[in-house]
This record gives sequence, structure tokens and C-alpha cells, in this order.
Amino acid sequence: MSDYCGAETDPAPVAPTASTTDGPPFAECVLCRKPTEYPESYKGITLCPVCEWQEAQRTACSG
Repeated sequence: MSDYCGAETDPAPVAPTASTTDGPPFAECVLCRKPTEYPESYKGITLCPVCEWQEAQRTACSG
């Protein structure tokens, strides 16, 4: 399947499910509020793997 830019695309990655026993508390994604791969102490914008992938797709097509 081709996207807007005409390049082949892969399906979006599946966001990991984090539980409280899987390590340190994880920060929430600023877009969808799902757990990210970043600890709560991370400074800056945190995105889950799915939103991070979608943002990369948008910026790649923006030229």
C-alpha cells in the first residue's frame, strides 16, 4: 500500500503495555496518554512508540 508521499509504508508499531511491576514508572504519551518507553523523570515531550512513528511519518512527508 502506498501513502501520500508514494513510498511503501509498514503498519504502525504496537504500543507496549506497561504494568507497575515492569520497572520504573513510565511517562504518559502527550498525545494519547498511553505509557511510553521513557521514565517519568524524563524532561521534554514524551510520545509512545505508535505516536512517535506517526509523527515521523508526518514529518517525512512535510518535505
